[in-house]
Amino acid sequence: MLPIQQTIQFSNYSSLYDLIVPVDNLLRRINDLIDFSFIHKELLDKYCLDNGRRAESPVRMFKYLLLKTIFDISDVDVVERSRYDMSFKYFLGLAPEETELINPSSLCKFRKLRLKDKDLLSLLIGKTVSIAIEKGIIKSKSLIVDATHTGSRSNPYSPVEVLRLRSKQLRKSLYDTDESIKDNLPDKNEDDNLEHELDYTKALLDAVSADITLINVPKIKERLNMLKETLSDIEDHYVTSKDEDARVGHKSEDSSFFGYKTHIGMSDERIITAAIVTSGEKGDGPQLPELIEQSRNNGMEVETVIGDAAYSGKDNIKLSDDDENGFELVARLNPAISQGFRKEEDKFEYNKDARMFICPAGHMAVRRARQGKKNQSTNQVMTYYFDVNKCRTCSRREGCCKEGAKTKSYSVTIKSDEHRRQLAFQGTEEFKTKSRTRYKIEAKNAELKNVFGYDRALSYGISCMQLQGAMVIFAANIKRILKLI
Repeated sequence: MLPIQQTIQFSNYSSLYDLIVPVDNLLRRINDLIDFSFIHKELLDKYCLDNGRRAESPVRMFKYLLLKTIFDISDVDVVERSRYDMSFKYFLGLAPEETELINPSSLCKFRKLRLKDKDLLSLLIGKTVSIAIEKGIIKSKSLIVDATHTGSRSNPYSPVEVLRLRSKQLRKSLYDTDESIKDNLPDKNEDDNLEHELDYTKALLDAVSADITLINVPKIKERLNMLKETLSDIEDHYVTSKDEDARVGHKSEDSSFFGYKTHIGMSDERIITAAIVTSGEKGDGPQLPELIEQSRNNGMEVETVIGDAAYSGKDNIKLSDDDENGFELVARLNPAISQGFRKEEDKFEYNKDARMFICPAGHMAVRRARQGKKNQSTNQVMTYYFDVNKCRTCSRREGCCKEGAKTKSYSVTIKSDEHRRQLAFQGTEEFKTKSRTRYKIEAKNAELKNVFGYDRALSYGISCMQLQGAMVIFAANIKRILKLI
């Protein structure tokens, strides 16, 4: 049961907050900046108003998740820290003397039950953008776009490798605190037997947990909780690869990742105004129309779009020429595209990271070859070859793959009016000046990963990835707004 009106905590000790939590404290500034009642209104339909046990305030539960994101800590640690950290208590609206807090498992239930089917990503980005506009922070009309990848929690490591990694992190935090602890730890497992590694992990946990002094050191406690969580996950499933929504994507021609992509639109002031979470194999270019639409719906005027070669596809160039919703597209044509005309361009998509084409069925070419001679009257052709074994069993093979063919290829000889205009534009000083600002979104991607832990998914499935993205971008935008204020 959730009461219609939120209750206010009264305490004789509330004045302590004015002494202990300074006005320039990050959490105090966030509380002053944002009215979190919009969370209560958004989640009201997820609670019963007149039946059942009294529920914890959805605003407070959301704030727990925000603290977890800002400080990159586990569910267990964010609740534990709320017992003694006065800035946490102040932010959560707790009385200074309050010690009875939620069970950490409640946060998992809140994510699964209360936030399910909610487009939190759009809601939170829209909220921060509206605050930025209200404060006069967003003044530019340039949208910088890019995509950042996030590795799936279901990573390419074997269970043994994952346990070893977490054990190593725990040992490092132990040695940093007290190097003499080495003598009291069990001998490391040297073989690749999972049973032996599980036995070593349990022995290590027992040895560390027996020392009350050590387990109360925050950085050791965090690593200890992470190792326990990993051990529980592997004992339950005996595998770590169970993310059905994650896909293999490419960071470069020679390197790939297994996970998700977050396509981001950002103002020149480094406020994220739009975001789309997809599986890892999706191209960047096709997401541009939605990023522009989201940014405009959130209140930003978009007159210029700045991106890399992934956004210079023919469809996007045509979109930029639209009379009503057009914009100036500052994106270099890919060398493979800038040489002429592509037949069936609407069917085959170019992946600039892998430097390969992807067919309508989602299969990527396995190799490419340049054909023809330079400095001749006819243009050279770049031919992309696909795995014919996949083509033979593909649902779209009719009209695409000839019966009995030993190869399936797609050739490119490029030149079109749209590309010619874009080529002419990218040779101007205006283009060069505006394209220099693209570095800002690279720095933003690095901030999301290095500061907020967005390099690895915390859970399985694209819906959980969208929730993680929503919280990370919300936190990043808030910190940026506070800095600019």
